[in-house]
Amino acid sequence: MPSLRKPVRRALHWEHLTWPEIAALPAAGRDAVMLPCGATEQHGPHLGAGMDTSLATQVCDAVSAATGVPVLPPLSYGCSLGHSHRWPGTLSLQPQTLISLVTDLGDWLHHAGFRRLFLINSHVTNAAPLRCALEILRSRHDGFMVAVLNTAEVSARVKKVFCADAGDWHANAAETSLMLALAPALVRPRLLAKADDPDRTRGLVFAHPVNRTSTRGVTGSPSRATVAQGRRLFRWIVADLTKTVRRGLRETAPLNAAYSAVSS
Repeated sequence: MPSLRKPVRRALHWEHLTWPEIAALPAAGRDAVMLPCGATEQHGPHLGAGMDTSLATQVCDAVSAATGVPVLPPLSYGCSLGHSHRWPGTLSLQPQTLISLVTDLGDWLHHAGFRRLFLINSHVTNAAPLRCALEILRSRHDGFMVAVLNTAEVSARVKKVFCADAGDWHANAAETSLMLALAPALVRPRLLAKADDPDRTRGLVFAHPVNRTSTRGVTGSPSRATVAQGRRLFRWIVADLTKTVRRGLRETAPLNAAYSAVSS
């Protein structure tokens, strides 16, 4: 008797595919890929340095299972210069390095026939270099569509949770809740009660490095974190990002005009 249970859809990982299987994707009209963009950096005394990469990877896996879009191996290093050398754990790339890395990957993806690249970013200060990479790729390869999608800003309801305890949040209740739910090995529960540090950036004109805004590498209230909040927030991120990716899969440019100027 056939099973009555619905088949479980799983993430499609690029590194598990052979070259003929990869070549068959754009040939069949499946011309999109996702790149999880994380970081390796200090997240206070209570949270592991791999938090951003863990979140980006698990979000992409869930969205891939829902959409069939393959997931590239994650970028585990990002632009984290603002975290300074005060707290060990941060391993940062220069912005130019991240830009070059992403544009190099984009060049190869485009050559392989892919025309849609979703940069799924879970580290705040990756956003500017990723946007620069987007600018380079769309000018270098006419018709190549690249999107930078930040997990903390994928919808109003998600952003509200991230900013509930701090506008300039880091290792706060939202991030800690997510790791309690998704990667509890990264959390030190006994340290949560004393990890809180207020947001000192409200009203400031300049973007100061974390060593000048936080006493312990935290901005927010991780003591408020719960597994239940983490599970709910993850569901929201995945659901709202899945909707955005599905829209992107259907999207075409408003006009079909070449990047080069029209010759006279």
